[in-house]
Amino acid sequence: MTAQLLLGLSILVGLHEFGHLIAAKIFGMRVEKYSIGFPPKIWGFQYGETEYSFGAIPLGGFVKISGMIDESLDTSTLDEEPQPWEFRAKPAWQRLIVMMGGIIVNVITGIFIYVAISYSTGETYLTKEELNKNGIVAYELGEQLGLKTGDRIIKINGRDYERYSDLRDPSEVFLGDNSYYTVDRNGQIFDVHIPNDFVNDLTDGDSRIPFIDYRAPFKVSLVEPESPASDGGLMDGDLITAINGNEIKFFDEFQNSLRENAGKKISAVVTHESDKVNLEFQVREEGTIGIHAEKIIDLQTDEYTLGEAVTRGTQDAFGVVFVTIKGFGKMFKGDADVRKSLAGPIRIAKMFGGTWIWLKFWTLTGLLSMVLAFMNFLPIPALDGGHVLFLTFEMISGRKPSDRFLEGAQKVGMVFLLGLMAFVIVNDIL
Repeated sequence: MTAQLLLGLSILVGLHEFGHLIAAKIFGMRVEKYSIGFPPKIWGFQYGETEYSFGAIPLGGFVKISGMIDESLDTSTLDEEPQPWEFRAKPAWQRLIVMMGGIIVNVITGIFIYVAISYSTGETYLTKEELNKNGIVAYELGEQLGLKTGDRIIKINGRDYERYSDLRDPSEVFLGDNSYYTVDRNGQIFDVHIPNDFVNDLTDGDSRIPFIDYRAPFKVSLVEPESPASDGGLMDGDLITAINGNEIKFFDEFQNSLRENAGKKISAVVTHESDKVNLEFQVREEGTIGIHAEKIIDLQTDEYTLGEAVTRGTQDAFGVVFVTIKGFGKMFKGDADVRKSLAGPIRIAKMFGGTWIWLKFWTLTGLLSMVLAFMNFLPIPALDGGHVLFLTFEMISGRKPSDRFLEGAQKVGMVFLLGLMAFVIVNDIL
C-alpha cells in the first residue's frame, strides 16, 4: 500500500511541478532545478540549464526558478539588479501564471482521470426502487439515529433521490446542517434527523464505520478450503434458506444467526442445484463458517459516451473540491473533529490497500489530485496560494511587497506547514 501511495504521489507531484516548470520556461525564466521528492538527491541529470532529479523524501517536490523566493530560501542574489531571466524581473501577470501552473495541471489531471474512469467503466448503482423492495439494514450506529432494519428511506432532506449512494453522500447528508431522512416503516412516515457532528461517529481511526447497508437475498459465491462450510458439504452457488429451523431470506439475517450461534453447531437447509439438503456446520468463535457471499440484487449500469463522460467526470472531480470545502467548514464550526478529519500519509496509504486494483488506484489518485490542487490554492505563505495572494495584491495595488517581507512570509509558512505535517503524521500513528 505504501508503494501505491508513493507511485500516486510521484505522478501528481511530478505533474504539479512540471506545470510550474513549463510556464516558467514559456515566459523565459531560468529553471535551475526540477525535483520529485525532497533532498538528499538520489539520482539526477542535467539537461540544458535545468537539473532534473529524484529526492529521497518522497512527500513532495519543487522547482527552483532563478530570482524567486521559495522553500530553498536562497536570497543570495536579492541585493543585485534583477536579470532578464529571473522570476522577479517578469511582469506580475506572468509570475501569477507560473505560480498557478501546478494547480492548473493538478486540476486537469484530476478531471482527466475521472473522465477516463467514467468513459471506461461507466457507473453501476442501486436504484431507490430496488433498494426499497427490501429496505435497509441498520447497524448499531444507524439504530442510534433511530433507523431499523427493513426501513424504507423515501426522501433526503425533504427531496426525492435516485440512488442508494445518495443516502451516504457526504455533501448532502454528513457535511450539511440539520440533515434528515424521511422514513417509511410499515406504512408509518416520519423523519430521522442526523446530528451535525455525526461525521465524527462515522470514523474510527483509519476505517469508516458502516451505519446502513442495502438489504438483499444472497448466495454462496466461494467456500474457503478447510473451513467449517467446506467440511459440512457447502458448495459454491448454494442458497442457505434456513438455520436451526428459522427461515433465512436476507444476508443480514444469516450474519445475525451465525453471531448468535458462535462456537456452536448449527443445522442448515441448503438449496443445491434445485435440490434441498440438510447440512451441519460448526460455527467459529468469531461467528463465521468460511464463505464469501454474493448479494442477489438488480444493479443498474450506465455507460457514457465520450461527451457524457467529460461532463460526468468533470462533475465528479469538482465534487471532490466542494466536499473538501464543506469538510473544512465543519471543522471550523467544531462539528468535525480535526484529528479524525485530517489524514496524513499513513492513513492515505491504508486507503490504497495492499492489493493492486487499478480502478481504486486511479480513483484515489484522481481524488488526491483535486485535493492537492485545493490545498495548494490556500492563501498560506510557502504554498502556491500564498504566492498567488501576494501577486494579486501587487496587481491590484500596483505595489510589490518587498523581498524581505516575502522571505519572512515564506519562513512563517514553512514553519506552519512543517508543524501541520508533524501533526498529521503523529495523529496517524496515534
